[in-house]
Amino acid sequence: MHYTVVERELELRLVLSPERSIPVPARLSYRTDDPYAVHVAFHINSEHPVHWTFSRDLLVEGVFRPSGHGDVRVWPTKTEGRSVVLMALSSPDGDALLEGPSAQVSAWLERTLRAVPPGTEGEQLGIDEALDQLLAQ
Repeated sequence: MHYTVVERELELRLVLSPERSIPVPARLSYRTDDPYAVHVAFHINSEHPVHWTFSRDLLVEGVFRPSGHGDVRVWPTKTEGRSVVLMALSSPDGDALLEGPSAQVSAWLERTLRAVPPGTEGEQLGIDEALDQLLAQ
């Protein structure tokens, strides 16, 4: 089965305190064969990147207003006159607050929304076709 991948390399900032943050190279990925999810790989100083997967809808909403509960929360804000998107990630291994440039995140999200418009995600999964084949047998 053919699918499309929409990726974007960008630099996020890991917020350590209100006065201090460090750069974290990251890759945003979206695959049309997993149409409800976005994937983020953080390239930290380790042998393997750290991967997070969460709802595309959560990120889309989080660009405009606070979104999410629990492990992943996203919200827009301004810092030093720049529009940014904050992502708070929680896991048993620890918590992280990451800051990304709103314009770059939004532009990448627009590309994902062109690849799979909102409300058409289920069509990408081929469930109707698989069900038709199953019932035809």
